[in-house]
Amino acid sequence: MKRVVLALAVALLPALAHAEDKPTVTSLLKLGYDVVGVVPSPAGPGILLEGGDEESTILMMCFVAETKDSPDISTQYCKPVR
Repeated sequence: MKRVVLALAVALLPALAHAEDKPTVTSLLKLGYDVVGVVPSPAGPGILLEGGDEESTILMMCFVAETKDSPDISTQYCKPVR
């Protein structure tokens, strides 16, 4: 019984790790999302991305920011638009 539980836990680890990954502009683009809009915001530029399939299109809004000393522009957070 312990081996079954251990095998199940090991099998679920990649799925759990992936579920904790926060989406970024780069990760969404790699998944096939398209940039469909950009808006200015006090939180930083907002990037509107659309993805999914014909049956279930998902709209995501991501905010990015940079500082004078940062080596790149980073995704602050992404959230689905409902």
